[in-house]
Amino acid sequence: MIMKGKKGLIVGLANNKSIAYGIAKSCAEQGADMAFTYLNDALKKRVEPIAKEFGSDKIYELDVSNEEHMAAIAGLIEKDFGKIDFLVHSVAFAPKEALSQPFIKTTKEAFGIAMDISVFSLIDLTNRLESVLSDDASILTLSYLGGPKYIVNYNVMGVAKAALESTVRYMAVDLGKKGQRVNAISAGPIRTLAAAGIGDFKQILNWNEINAPLKQNVTTTQVGNSAMYLLSDLASGVTGEVHYVDSGYNVMGMAAAELSPEGRTVLSWDMK
Repeated sequence: MIMKGKKGLIVGLANNKSIAYGIAKSCAEQGADMAFTYLNDALKKRVEPIAKEFGSDKIYELDVSNEEHMAAIAGLIEKDFGKIDFLVHSVAFAPKEALSQPFIKTTKEAFGIAMDISVFSLIDLTNRLESVLSDDASILTLSYLGGPKYIVNYNVMGVAKAALESTVRYMAVDLGKKGQRVNAISAGPIRTLAAAGIGDFKQILNWNEINAPLKQNVTTTQVGNSAMYLLSDLASGVTGEVHYVDSGYNVMGMAAAELSPEGRTVLSWDMK
């Protein structure tokens, strides 16, 4: 099995619909041993049975904005694992109003929260875990096309993802000197808990399905399999990359369109 003997930490898993769940499932199927974090007591009851599903009893409370939690995480890992071989960072947040209002109306406070939780937490967490990351550790975070491109209603989170992707490149250089790798996966839209905060998300799903070359939306299993590759030794020569798993949607330069009986150009989803 590709991940046999590998130990890792999955940060940000919320439920069995999460992209992080798909990643953990694929890694577990390939023999990885994992620990998981939960944000608060409300989410603990969801994460605990998932950890058990993957043969783990190692779960830690971790709010990346909580100094006490962040200061303790390396010690917990060292106690349970000694060192870990991979880290999955699946953490992002922006205040609801920053996603529902026009981007130009983003407040300084909301901007700071989005950048702190969604971007700086990757840097901070990696630094906190420095002593327990193996010399060839692989770090993976999750992005979205709303970083390099405009996506309706993504607003400040798009700017945060752009910063996250740049962070991956800069971290790749710093950590590459140690032999460690940093990459991101940019997944297509998936109906997750996080996606529930994006306005008109059903419309985004329909649009992606119609316009993607593969004419389908991706699943957490598909994303998980690609993530497992990046976390494994199969990708030992890959770092600083943003790997798209979106049925090819990111390559499209023009939306799919058809002519109505009246000769009017109509977007394909209007014809369904």
